[in-house]
Amino acid sequence: MADFFAFFIPWEFSWLVQIAIWGSLWLYWRGLKASTKRPGFGSRLAFIVGLLLIYLVTQTRFDYWSQYMFFVHRGQHLILHHMAPFLIALSMPAAVFAAGLPVTVKAWFRQRTLLRGWLLSIYAFLQHPAIACLLFVGLIYFWLTPSIHFDAMLNLRLYWLMNWSMALDGLLFWWLMLQRGQPGITPRLNYGLRILLLVAIMPPQIILGARLAFSKQVWFDVYAVCGRAWPLAPLTDQQLGGLLTWIPAAMMSVIAALVLLRFMLQASSHNLPINASKQATLP
Repeated sequence: MADFFAFFIPWEFSWLVQIAIWGSLWLYWRGLKASTKRPGFGSRLAFIVGLLLIYLVTQTRFDYWSQYMFFVHRGQHLILHHMAPFLIALSMPAAVFAAGLPVTVKAWFRQRTLLRGWLLSIYAFLQHPAIACLLFVGLIYFWLTPSIHFDAMLNLRLYWLMNWSMALDGLLFWWLMLQRGQPGITPRLNYGLRILLLVAIMPPQIILGARLAFSKQVWFDVYAVCGRAWPLAPLTDQQLGGLLTWIPAAMMSVIAALVLLRFMLQASSHNLPINASKQATLP
């Protein structure tokens, strides 16, 4: 029992993660109370599970294992970059957040026209379909470059930069892919184009994962330097990490494509344009 509770003690406590997680939950709760049209149970559950998954892999013993086992590290990034952002984006919490923001914060931001313009310009650039796909795949390759990965796993600031970049990029990408409802600042891509983009990001992930899984050489010496949490052969550790990079990561594109097909069917059933379906929500 003691080991069970010890698992939930943060290995590397981060005020930034704590504020981001609990602040988001608080803001979401405020928004739910203020909203006249609340999201369905499925949307609320997806949002909460997504946030809790991020907390689980960054503020528990899981984070320790991810620093001392390569395959656990790949599982951590699978959650930070794919699964948790996917669930959060699927819940579409923007309207709830907007309703939950204090009036003073809204007024302050409205008055900062220059700041708002810069932020919107940066957001528009990052949400360009080509840039979004390039960043989504490129960051995986970047942080798995052996020399860069070595430094990131030994430098705490780089380690947190790596994890934050994966989580934020995942949110941006899945937000773009799963966007629906009334037009806003996020581009409304045609569903067919979104499915093509989801297919396009699969081969690079499959190739990288397969190379890791079938390689006869150990790519990442840092785990030998620091020691592994469990007595697992280095190649086996790398092969398991490669499989996580390969199969479940690529399958997320398939799941997302199926979700988009559902949105298309819902839009058609309500005679709405397929790139602006306001009825396509979780139950």
